[in-house]
Amino acid sequence: MAVRHFLDISSLDHATLRQIIDNAHLMKAAGKHVPAKLKPAGIEDTQLAMIFEKPSTRTRVSFDVAMRQLGGQTLVLMSEDLQLGRGESISDTAKVLSRYVDAIMIRANSHDTILALAEHGSIPIINGLTDHSHPCQIMADVQAFEEHRGDIKGRTIAWVGDGNNVAVSWMHAAVRFGFNLRIGCPVQLKPTQAALDWIKAENGNVTITDDANEAVKDADCVVADTWVSMGDKDGPWRKQVLGPYAVDDKLMALADKDAVFMHCLPAYRGDEVTASVIDGPQSIVFDEAENRLHAQKAILAWCLGV
Repeated sequence: MAVRHFLDISSLDHATLRQIIDNAHLMKAAGKHVPAKLKPAGIEDTQLAMIFEKPSTRTRVSFDVAMRQLGGQTLVLMSEDLQLGRGESISDTAKVLSRYVDAIMIRANSHDTILALAEHGSIPIINGLTDHSHPCQIMADVQAFEEHRGDIKGRTIAWVGDGNNVAVSWMHAAVRFGFNLRIGCPVQLKPTQAALDWIKAENGNVTITDDANEAVKDADCVVADTWVSMGDKDGPWRKQVLGPYAVDDKLMALADKDAVFMHCLPAYRGDEVTASVIDGPQSIVFDEAENRLHAQKAILAWCLGV
């Protein structure tokens, strides 16, 4: 069987992604004890290396617990533990780690790092976040939406704020899962040209607007994210530019009456979202956070052969 990498939602077809989400629903329903049919063969002897070039709460804990619930083992490596991209080439690191472990999940600074690991290694590589995308998060988000509102196909999702790496994965998901995506963001922070070109080539139903009201109107889900991400040096400027895109009760009221609110966390109440929204009855942020565990169990299982 060819090596199965989970690098981006755009890299996989609809049928594969749909099966992963369906398995994630089954795994959540089963709780801590994963059904035998969803466990990869030989999982008890399988080692997942988790590499972190950036600090993490949800990614680290959810992947660790996911692998343990599947029946496998984990090894955590911080950037200071490795010569990755410094004294040793990424290609050599990929070849060496492929001899020691059975899969790698990496939270990397550069997307080129995970592409190089996948090119030169011989084991599955999973994108735990890069400067380009955050596909595991959006798989958990799709799962959370479907728990509350049913099949995401044909629905309308509104992203409000920075057109960042998480927004790019939402764009990929809009094409693969067949939903409508409206991105409300300032022109200075629109998604990358590469992402826009991909959407155009795929004929995706994605609208980019600098009007938050237009993005949110009648949407089935409103999504926000932190305005200042790890490593951003221009925090004051970002807060000024993104001020009109804060999700408050007035903006949320423009969405469908049954709309849900999502945020991948960490959240900063009073900046990108008000406390009344994120802590209110439409918010499903903690279901969404929990689903990192279940979606990633399903991703791991797929990468390992299920």
